[in-house]
Amino acid sequence: MTRWGLLLINLGTPDSTSVPDVRRYLEEFLSDPRVIDLSPLGRWLLLNFAILPHRPQRSAHAYEQIWTPEGSPLLIAGERLAAKVRARLGDDVPVALAMRYGNPSIAAGLGELRETGVDRVVVFPLFPQNSSAAWGSAVEKAFAVAAEMWKVPALSVVPPFYAEPEYLAAQVAVAHPALETARPDHVLFSFHGVPERHCRKGDPSGSHCLVRADCCERIVAANRDCYRAQCFATGRSLAAELGLADGTWEVVFQSRLGRDPWIRPYMDARVRELAEQGVKRVAVLSPAFVADCLETLEEIGIRAAADFHAHGGEDLSLIPSLNDSAPWADAVVALATRPLQSRPATGEAQSA
Repeated sequence: MTRWGLLLINLGTPDSTSVPDVRRYLEEFLSDPRVIDLSPLGRWLLLNFAILPHRPQRSAHAYEQIWTPEGSPLLIAGERLAAKVRARLGDDVPVALAMRYGNPSIAAGLGELRETGVDRVVVFPLFPQNSSAAWGSAVEKAFAVAAEMWKVPALSVVPPFYAEPEYLAAQVAVAHPALETARPDHVLFSFHGVPERHCRKGDPSGSHCLVRADCCERIVAANRDCYRAQCFATGRSLAAELGLADGTWEVVFQSRLGRDPWIRPYMDARVRELAEQGVKRVAVLSPAFVADCLETLEEIGIRAAADFHAHGGEDLSLIPSLNDSAPWADAVVALATRPLQSRPATGEAQSA
């Protein structure tokens, strides 16, 4: 009888807030050609002459603002989520947590599962929308690590789940009470940004993504794998489920890097504009992040909140991510077991 295990994968976190640990993490992260998709020489020059000489110090300071006595918020939330998922699946299904960059590594996670005697591993990248820089990189790494094992396990992959009812219901369950408390005048759905060229690369037609003004208004064949289109689809679904009126919410993008154009609208610019327009209370949801991390807690909860206040706003509320909430643990179980209910399809490798 085939025994299966579950590998949960999030993006990653440094081991500590020390500059060497943050530098090591950033170097691994930004050396990934799916993250900085330049030529090897161009990526090396950018990393070693423009980013690594200065960014580790700034990032280390930012991590210090959110670090807890227990450690990294992202890692803590992941470990607690894994424990709740493990309790729901039972002792016969081992569950491991891994990070695409940093520790615990994907190699360590797969190794841990193999040591329990599993024959099949369900790989669950914890990224709701499909970006090559996150979801794609995690899947690629999982297959590469598995391929190096002498006994290659069968892998099944949970696809992007931005439109899955379980994920949306978990988001609503966490966000609704927080919004009731915040009483915002305006709601922002803030997603991690990507360079515009990433969207264009994923458009097989070459004439839809970021070419048509209405390119993200609905999911069609040309944009079905487009990260930006999936973010807008998530925003529309959540706004409808949360009962937000038209004109009181919008989708924005954060965390851009470098001088190349990234997908718009930009979160930081909209925060300032809303304050200057007289909006007093804003709430920000981060549906691309299933766990609170640097991008939510520091970039939005600290910097964006201060910026909003400095430009005339009164309160910017960061709505918590799913973290280890019970609705999210239930959703993870439902989504993780779905690949086991049908025959393996594309994106799976069978054991040798």
